[in-house]
Order: sequence, then C-alpha cells, then structure tokens
Amino acid sequence: MKQQWLDRPEAGSPFGYRLISTFALLCGRTAARLVLFPITAFFLAKRGPERRASREYLQLALGRKVRLLDVAKQFYTFAAVILDRVFLLSERFKRFDIRVHGLDELRAQWEKKQGVLVLGSHLGSFDALRVLAEFRRDVKVRVVLDVEQNPALTRILNALNPELARSIINARQDGAVTALAIKEALDEAALVTLLVDRARPGNQVTIADFLGRPAPFPTGPWQIAAALKVPVVLCFGLYRGGNRYDLYFEVFAETLRVERADREASLNAIVQRFADRLAHYTRGAPYNWFNFYDFWQLNSHSDSGGPARDVPARPGVERGSE
Repeated sequence: MKQQWLDRPEAGSPFGYRLISTFALLCGRTAARLVLFPITAFFLAKRGPERRASREYLQLALGRKVRLLDVAKQFYTFAAVILDRVFLLSERFKRFDIRVHGLDELRAQWEKKQGVLVLGSHLGSFDALRVLAEFRRDVKVRVVLDVEQNPALTRILNALNPELARSIINARQDGAVTALAIKEALDEAALVTLLVDRARPGNQVTIADFLGRPAPFPTGPWQIAAALKVPVVLCFGLYRGGNRYDLYFEVFAETLRVERADREASLNAIVQRFADRLAHYTRGAPYNWFNFYDFWQLNSHSDSGGPARDVPARPGVERGSE
C-alpha cells in the first residue's frame, strides 16, 4: 500500500513557521489570522495533489458537487487549526471557547488509577486535548507522535512547550520499543494519546466502510489495547470557527477483547466501530478533515471490500500519527 502522505514535502519552511509563530505570539491571534488568507490562496494554487484529494473527500462528506470555495474552506480550516496549536501548546487557553463533552466518561476511567488509551484521528485538533490541564493538572499525558514526519513544524511547537516535547513517545522508532514505551506509560496511569486513522507501508490493516467507501485502517493500536487490557477512549476536537472548539470524549471499551478463535473478524468489527464513529464526527464537521491524500487508496486485493493485510515490516505498534 503506497501512502502518498509520506511522499509529499512538508508544507512550509522552518523560517516560515518560526516567523508566523513569533508574529502570532507577539501580535495576537486576531492579527495572525489575517495571514491565513494569503497562505490558503498560495497552497490552493500550488498543492495540486492535496487539492484533488480534498475534492474527492468533500464529494463524499458533503454529498453534493464540490466547489473550489469548499476546497479553500477546508485548506483555511487546516491553517487555522495549525495556527491555534501555537496558543494551545503555550497553554493560552483563555483565548478559546472550548466546550468539553463527555469529560465525566474520561474522568471515570482515569480515576480508576490506571492508564487510558485516548485514540483520535486527523480530524480537527487533537491539541485541544491540552485543555485537560485546566481540569486536572495531576493527570500525566503522553503523546505517541512521529516527530520526523513534519520536522520543521515539530521543532517550533516543541520549543513552545518543552515539557510536552519531553513526554512524546517517538512513533518512528522500532515498533517493539514504541510498544514498550506505551506500556510503561500506561503502567504509570498516564493518558497515552495517538492517532489511529493512518497506516504506514508495512503496517497491518483491515478494510472498513468509511463515508460509503472501503478504506484501510491500521490494526496495531487495537491489538495493543487488547493485549494491555486498558480502557480505550475516543477523542475528537472539532474546530467550529472563530475561537470555538468542541472537544468530545466517548468510551470505546473499558476492556477491548479480540477473540483468539476468530481474531480477524474481531479486529474487523472493532475497526468498523471506530470508522463509524469517525464518519459520524466527520459528517458533523466536514471541513475539519486533514488527510490531504487519497485516503481510500486500495490495492487490487481489496477490490471486494473485504479484509486486507499488509505484511508487517516489524512486530509492534502501528507507527505514524502526524
């Protein structure tokens, strides 16, 4: 399976990221957001593959003919969320109206004094999860992240929050090492967060219906959750425009079970449940989708829409989140 998102160049230079983040912190969010319009226009003109992927996705999500304005709105939403990472990671939460839904469900899990896997996707802002620091500063959050996927942006954001940077579990390292780091964090009763909608070449995948078409999803995170017998909570941070975000938590499973007698069918059912929840939130906030590649790309072996497997490059956790 070729993953086009790995092959595309990083959308921006180190100098550009540094300039915009510095300008945002010095001049404020309102002034910085004015810069998003020329940035959106530039990438709308220059990033042909992303533009085509946006049209294909929006056709499914909106269920109507897609206009160039729709693509521009999706690009702008992405740029706005990236800008807001500067403020969210520097813990300037008062600039935002973040409405948290399902916090009691998450609280019920972490109050058991055990680790919790918090799974998300490239839908909206996973950084909105940082607002939890306002509710419980004693809760440790560990982020599983591919720090080498967007190195320039990652360096800038890490400089804004060195403590968070030190807590990152690098998903690019050996799979067994990553899995062990996740287990150790969960044993310390941490919230371990990772994005589970993208698979890398060599990852095991299964095919699930998403927005009416079959798409590949990684199975590694679900296998780890089942093996470690920890609660799994889904998280979706949706940007609603202006300064508003809606942060949704919902318990996916208190203990995830993969039946040994029918392991493949169990994994397929689990992943389909996740794909259904992802589709639900995607339809509610269609311009928040930030997978700018052919998400539904499939090899010929998956034409029937049934399960598919790539041979793992190495055992362990699904690698790659950003």
